[in-house]
Amino acid sequence: MSDTSLSYVQLETITAKAPPPAPSNRPWTPVRIVGTTWLTLWLLSGLGILWFLLNSNHVALVFGGDGLLPVSITHNAKFLIKYGEKFVSGFIVTLQLVGIAMLLGVLLSVPMTFMRMSKNRILGGIAYGYVYFFRGTPLLAQVFLIYYGAGTFRIPLQSVDMWWFFRDAWNCAVLAFTLNTAAYQVEILRGSIENIAKGQWEAAAALGLPKWLTFWKIILPQALIVSLRPYGNEIILMIKGSAIVAIITIFDLMGETRRAFSRTYDFQAYVWAAIAYLVMVEALRRVWDLIEARLTRHLHR
Repeated sequence: MSDTSLSYVQLETITAKAPPPAPSNRPWTPVRIVGTTWLTLWLLSGLGILWFLLNSNHVALVFGGDGLLPVSITHNAKFLIKYGEKFVSGFIVTLQLVGIAMLLGVLLSVPMTFMRMSKNRILGGIAYGYVYFFRGTPLLAQVFLIYYGAGTFRIPLQSVDMWWFFRDAWNCAVLAFTLNTAAYQVEILRGSIENIAKGQWEAAAALGLPKWLTFWKIILPQALIVSLRPYGNEIILMIKGSAIVAIITIFDLMGETRRAFSRTYDFQAYVWAAIAYLVMVEALRRVWDLIEARLTRHLHR
């Protein structure tokens, strides 16, 4: 070994004795000051709302002949007692709407993905137009087109015995949400499939496997792992977007919130609604992380 070369042990010793780098002091630029001030205001506002809810929603109880009896109930506690059950009902309706739309969207997105990736210009053009329209227009406009637009074609729909479906606001909302999320799922699935290396197809062909078996057993499972995170984001967007169905008389979480506010003019109705949406999104995020960790456990070393 030459004089200039060092052994592995010597290198580790030098590295271990090297002093840590001095912490760098970031200057307080105007942008940093404004950002910090804005974040502080948001935190103070959130803490103020939380303090208001915790200190105003209480029921004073005393022991009586029949056990615990309420002697004083604050205004905010009365609000929760009166409308709490309605909020729970709206919470369940929101979950049902998003769940049904996502499942139907998955069933629709698979054949549409095949059409989108097809070399047939007619099939590819139909799928492209469908995806282009539903991704390029607001979800609210799509709900209005189906709910209010169906009334324009009432007679033709009655002639084919379909009016029973379109006269129900729930059915229109499910249809609009299904068509919307399916368009996004088509692009998610298509991008995930195209992300799989072509060598997978070539290796399967070398083994004599048919294309349909290669897709279902090799390509699709890998594509679903790649698309897990985008699918989770799509569900979160659907949960938050579901609030618009309150406009067409569906009493989901936001619908019940609007009804409670219209009767009390109490802003805490929207505070509780925001908390409920946060609970849904956070619960979904954690469940999705567990699913992703389970399906990708073979990738962790």
